[in-house]
Amino acid sequence: VQLQASGGGLVQTGGSLRLSCSASGRAFNNYAEGWFRQAPGKEREFVAAISWSGDFTYYADSVKGRFTISRDFAKNTVYLQMNSLKPEDTAVYYCAVKYGGSSYSDSKQYNSWGQGTEVTVSS
Repeated sequence: VQLQASGGGLVQTGGSLRLSCSASGRAFNNYAEGWFRQAPGKEREFVAAISWSGDFTYYADSVKGRFTISRDFAKNTVYLQMNSLKPEDTAVYYCAVKYGGSSYSDSKQYNSWGQGTEVTVSS
C-alpha cells in the first residue's frame, strides 16, 4: 500500500484543518489506519486510529473531543478533522496502515507509512 498524506498548513490557534490520507496499491479498505505526529525534538506519538470496518475509532487523550478520524471507502481515503487547534498540535503528521496486531497506538505495529504533512499552529 502506498500512502499520500496531505492537508497540512499554517493555522491560528482555535482554527481547523482536515488532513487526508489517500491510498493506492493493495486493498486499503481491509486495513486499520492511524495518524501519528512528531514535533521537533520529540518522539513520534499516536494521534488517532480507525478500524478496517470504520466501526471503531481511537484517540489520544490530548486530541479527544477535538479531532475526528473517518474513512471514505469509495475514495480509499482516511481523514483527520482537526478542530480547536492549539500550538502544541504543531508537528509533522503521518498516516499509516496496519495489517494486524491488537494495539492501535503502537507505531511498531504499523506496516506502511505515508510521507507526512506539516501542521503549524500559531499562537
